[in-house]
Amino acid sequence: MGDKRAQAAIADFAAALRELRNSVGNPPFREMSGRSGAISHTTLHEATKGNKLPSWGTTVEFVKACGGDPSEYRERWESANRTVRSATAKGAPSAPPPEPAAAAPVPPVPETGDARDAGVPRPDPESPASGEAADGGGPAAPATGGRARPRPTRAVAAALATAAAGLGSAALIVVVVDRDSAAGGNGPKPSGVVPAKAAPAPADCPVRATNPPPAPPAHEGDAAAFITDVTLPDCTRVPARGTVTKVWRIKNAGTVPWEGYSLRRLDLPQRADQCQTISDVPIDDTGPGEMVDIRVDIATPKKPGLCYVRFKMVDAEGKVAFPGSRPVNFQVIVQGPRFPAVDDTTGNRGR
Repeated sequence: MGDKRAQAAIADFAAALRELRNSVGNPPFREMSGRSGAISHTTLHEATKGNKLPSWGTTVEFVKACGGDPSEYRERWESANRTVRSATAKGAPSAPPPEPAAAAPVPPVPETGDARDAGVPRPDPESPASGEAADGGGPAAPATGGRARPRPTRAVAAALATAAAGLGSAALIVVVVDRDSAAGGNGPKPSGVVPAKAAPAPADCPVRATNPPPAPPAHEGDAAAFITDVTLPDCTRVPARGTVTKVWRIKNAGTVPWEGYSLRRLDLPQRADQCQTISDVPIDDTGPGEMVDIRVDIATPKKPGLCYVRFKMVDAEGKVAFPGSRPVNFQVIVQGPRFPAVDDTTGNRGR
């Protein structure tokens, strides 16, 4: 039954692509490939056959070659992708679609160290070493050169102590809100605690990540280690209205096999002026001690600026795997449409 649902989802999506192409006069695939400048005519043709679900990157280029808006096809692609993944999973349920975030985007704040799901801080960018170590679910140390968390002044501490004494047996609870923790967790997101800040600009790159409150992994013995950015290191310059591919290499450093895991995007819903990606990036099944390359296709916006996008690793049930770890992120600087393309080894497939 699952296979039939998957086949139907693939066929329906292929039909949607054929309908889009027909609506603009059925241009030859070679002509569409020329318009894209990033994908072959055979790959575009294959996307309409219904034999397999095209990648999100292929979908983006297909839609753009037909003059369409890729964001209008993202939810439809993700729905088909969830169906296909559910049918092929090894007995693990597919992750449910992410709950929409609050209407206001999570305000970016100055951060300390590059954000990784591997939890241990990355050395200062000026240092020769740039990898991160494994996360065992415990507290993440502050990054080198980072800014310490603000501490209450003596006057504030005294006032809190006085208030606590006045409450007698009642407990006085002080909540410190961490942006990464609030966005990556499942709890409510307090409002009015952190003042809104301007979106990061290219001059802010690399944006530095704070450490969320210490928390154990969702599964005892689970751990992850960031190995390297295979493509698009921080602050890589990419063209506007292009398609690029980010690849992270991460190691399963624990004793728990990763089956049905994925990276879930945090800043949802996605805005038109942001880099567009799928909301759940699948992770190939990875055994303890193995490394995995996780890739996500990115459609860059037409407006230049800094794209800073964060993800948290979730298990097959959609539960955050490492709540005490910083998110995985990519941050690229989007240039004007005339910016020259770079070699594919950086993941840039734009014009």
